[in-house]
Parts: sequence; C-alpha cells; structure tokens
Amino acid sequence: GTIASGRIRKGETVMSLPSRKTSRVKSIVTFDGELDEAFTPMSVTLTLEDEIDVSRGDMLVRPENVPTIADAFDATIVWMADDALTPGKQYYIKQASKIVSGSISSIRYRIDVNTLHRQDTEKLALNEIGRCQVRLNQPIAFDNYRSNHGTGSFIVIDRMTNVTVGAGMILQQSSAAQK
Repeated sequence: GTIASGRIRKGETVMSLPSRKTSRVKSIVTFDGELDEAFTPMSVTLTLEDEIDVSRGDMLVRPENVPTIADAFDATIVWMADDALTPGKQYYIKQASKIVSGSISSIRYRIDVNTLHRQDTEKLALNEIGRCQVRLNQPIAFDNYRSNHGTGSFIVIDRMTNVTVGAGMILQQSSAAQK
C-alpha cells in the first residue's frame, strides 16, 4: 500500500480498518529491500506479527489516531461530465483504493466561481462546483480534506460507463451518517 500520511516504523502497533483489529509491524518491505521506517508517499508492503485480515481498500492507522468511519459525509464536488449530477443516482465512489457504491443524496448549494456566492440548485452541470451530501452503501474510513488530502478526497465514477464524472473533497461527517 501507499503511506497516506506520517511515517511507520518496525514494531509500531497498527489498527486495521474497518475490522479494528490490531497488530504490530514485523517488517517494512520495498522493491529495494527491507526498511526500518517508511513515510509519505512511499509504496511499501507491511508484514504484521499477527495474522489479521487486511484486504484491498482497508486502512492501517495508529490506534490513537483513528479517522472518521461513516457512511455519509458532506463534500465539495466539482462535476466533470456532460450529463448533470442529479441527486439520488447510484455511482461508484473511490476514496484512496477503496471503491464503494453510493449516491449524492442532496446538493446544498452551487458555488458561483466568479463571486463565490452560494446559489440554490437541484443539479450540477459540467464544471460546476457544489456543496453536497454523499451517502454510501457501506461505511468507509476518512479524514476531512484539510487534515489529510489522501484520505479526504474521492472521485465519482459512473457505474455504467466506468468514466470519472466528478471529484470531491470531504468536509466533514454528515449528520445523517451511521457509525
């Protein structure tokens, strides 16, 4: 995997999300050999002292620094498709290496890029930016974009064409989220 932020050392305790199982780092392996520590944005293989299930898209974190885990969040989204974003349509949401299905459940407002004023709207057209609520079919682990760009950003993928139709920055957990 890729180190999204900070650094990791041999012997440190890590927690796997979403399972919340913990283990210690036994070794840090790269293409060039073993390391004592790794840091952002290195790609590494971590071997753990215990056999815990860590799958593609899962996140390893320090137990004292756990990100938000929820199925809904507020985000700023820039729409990149000719077909307008219409709330309720199902999309794939890719955050880091995790892909889940979900929808943009509501658009709170569109941002006028010239004046930065908020405008009421029911959809976002090509190149428009809006504050939206995203609702996922399963919880993911995330940070707000200001704290961590890697775990606080996502793309929106059309389920029929597999084309990226939007990109977003997570602002905060939505009040509609379930932990």
